Amino acid sequence: MKEVKTLLKFMKGNIIAYLIGMIFVIIAQFFAILAPLVIRTTIDSIIGDELITSQIVVKAVEVFGGKYFLRENLWIIGILIIAVAVLRGIFMFLKSFLSSKSAENTIKALRDALYDHIQKLPYGFHVKADTGDLVQRCTSDIETIRRFLGIQLVEVSGSLFMISFVLYVMLKLNTKLALVSVITLPILFTFAYLFFTKVKKIYQEVDEAEAAISTVLQENLTGVRVVKAFARQKYELVKFDEKNRDYTDKAYNLMKILAIYWGCSDFICYMQIGLLLLFGSILALKGQISLGIFIAFTTYINMLIWPTRQLGRILTDMGKAIVSIRRINQILDEPIEILEENHLKPVIKGSISFEHVYFEYEENKPVLEDITFTVKPGETVAIIGPTGSGKSSLIHLLARLYEYTKGSIKIDGIELKCIDKAWIRKNVGIVQQEPFLFAKTIRENIKLANPTIDDVRMYEAAKIANIDKDILYFDKGYDTLIGERGVSLSGGQKQRMTIARIIINQCPIVVFDDSLSAVDTETDLSIRRELKNRKNKSTTIIISHRISTVSEADLIIVLDNGKIVQRGNHKSLLKEEGLYKRIYQIQNPIDHI
Repeated sequence: MKEVKTLLKFMKGNIIAYLIGMIFVIIAQFFAILAPLVIRTTIDSIIGDELITSQIVVKAVEVFGGKYFLRENLWIIGILIIAVAVLRGIFMFLKSFLSSKSAENTIKALRDALYDHIQKLPYGFHVKADTGDLVQRCTSDIETIRRFLGIQLVEVSGSLFMISFVLYVMLKLNTKLALVSVITLPILFTFAYLFFTKVKKIYQEVDEAEAAISTVLQENLTGVRVVKAFARQKYELVKFDEKNRDYTDKAYNLMKILAIYWGCSDFICYMQIGLLLLFGSILALKGQISLGIFIAFTTYINMLIWPTRQLGRILTDMGKAIVSIRRINQILDEPIEILEENHLKPVIKGSISFEHVYFEYEENKPVLEDITFTVKPGETVAIIGPTGSGKSSLIHLLARLYEYTKGSIKIDGIELKCIDKAWIRKNVGIVQQEPFLFAKTIRENIKLANPTIDDVRMYEAAKIANIDKDILYFDKGYDTLIGERGVSLSGGQKQRMTIARIIINQCPIVVFDDSLSAVDTETDLSIRRELKNRKNKSTTIIISHRISTVSEADLIIVLDNGKIVQRGNHKSLLKEEGLYKRIYQIQNPIDHI
């Protein structure tokens, strides 16, 4: 079973502790079984005159001074019973300590492996993945497995030992009464198994419904400013209420099944106890069993029936754990992206060549077709075109976030697929269309890729990105905390912060994926001039919808429907009829009045 293999893999190094815990719980259960035997022997043989047939018990009585001495000093029996209870408590504590520690170690290993795996999954997976669902698997599903490993796993051995050993002792004491005591056990076992098969399916539905709630909550909290800006609170409440109602209905269904099981199993257990008391009383009145045996049976019936019922709880938690492991395996089974491929790691100067490149996300649905252009080191190339024309996809190919279907992309004359992925991404700095900042200080965000970079380079990068004056305006300057996702900054400030974060690394190739859209034209111009005039000038690719942003580029590529429809510089493109001139006329209507 795959789920068992997964658990054993992460339990490695803790299995011995689990086994010792199981031994301890068996010892604890042994002491629990021993107490009623002490009471029975005391009543029938110490206080009463029944002969002791067991040689072990005879020797034990002699150790404590003999039968008549114990009869005169019953307090010794009391101390013995207390000692047995204390020993049971000690071993139960040791069991709990070992199982809990082992469970935490196992879960830590599983949590680390899951998080590490998610980090290594390819870009394409994260584009399609549901963040709320991933959070659910990393939290609630992990917690479900932890509860099973920490509480129920070692209890399996204890329950099985308790049932089998108690049944053995009861048969030794009185066969008839023992058989009466197990009449309902087959019913309980069957009921527990049927319940186990039912609860697994229902729990998976509940888990998925909870994941849907997590997704809605995550989206709403992340986009709370958008919700408020458009006064969409009522709509979001309705959306959340739908998911919450679905989760509540499924959780209620699960609770109903649990209530039926525990209610019915309680009825069966109490009916079994009632049968034992009735039949045992009759046998005791007839003199077929002693009072000590009857009292022992009234204790042992609980030790027999409740662990059997407890197996239902163990099976329930095991069913939940199996569902959770299965959901985690769905993530772990996703193939990771190999970054360190032992490919070439050349010194990159910034020459880029696309030759007849084709790319598609889905088969027979091309996104880019026959893309061909060349950029020399230090040049600036701008890409402009309608939304959905393939601009960002082209950049994703350059950073090897996706692999091109046909054609060739070369960096400094070396085929891109022959260059190590991690290496190319260190040398191609992409300022994303949607800036993302962490809930850290400005200093930590700018130095994110390399915290050891000196402050001089940080200040220089901030100046080029035209964010230095804004930072100094804050009370704590570069040590200002900016909140989750940079919530305390404006859109333009966030974009300039991400630009500084890329510039500080001095990448030979820098890409601005429509990342100047949130800044005004004056700031836009200032940033581009600083980039153009700085030392060790990078090859720059600018994706934009704004003509003023791309007008000074050495080469402008016009994309439409995944194809290059025009290319040239600003002046040459304005001289010919086409998409570029139409965009220019829309953005500069005054020039054509």
